[in-house]
Amino acid sequence: MASLMNTFKFVQKLTANNPAVLRQAARSMAGWNKDYKAGKFPQSDAEREAAAKKYFLLPEEYKPYADNGLGYGDYPELKGGLGIEARDPFYPYDFPELKRNLHETFHAESDLYSEDRWSQPAPPRYANSTYWLGFLGCMAGCLVLYYWLENYRMYRPVAVKQYPGDGRKHYTFETN
Repeated sequence: MASLMNTFKFVQKLTANNPAVLRQAARSMAGWNKDYKAGKFPQSDAEREAAAKKYFLLPEEYKPYADNGLGYGDYPELKGGLGIEARDPFYPYDFPELKRNLHETFHAESDLYSEDRWSQPAPPRYANSTYWLGFLGCMAGCLVLYYWLENYRMYRPVAVKQYPGDGRKHYTFETN
């Protein structure tokens, strides 16, 4: 605890003399890799090869996103669809918490394919038509039962309340 307090006092003294140190420390802890910032859309073959090398891809594999104004620039268009959970969990990844290796290019929409998002790693068990037929069959069955049993009311039968001595008032609220 004492070493923690001494470290805190040292940082206070250091930043009191030079406040730029604290700003620079905050900037360097951001963890943003400037090498992966997308550049401008490649126009020539030399620019395409340089961009492919930048993203650790072969020039034959490299295909950038279309230059349609969305701001992807020279970022490679990677095929997607399978989430991270489809990867082998026992492979010795460089970053096992992300199931990713060093210099592996992120997908542009990697936030959609992480393990805490919905993904469909395998095709569904049945075709969509089977699911729709099951749903419509259940709904049609409920509708048929509703109309078929419409005449058979489901309530507790109750007779008219019977009072002793018909025609006589049992409770009056008048003062005598």
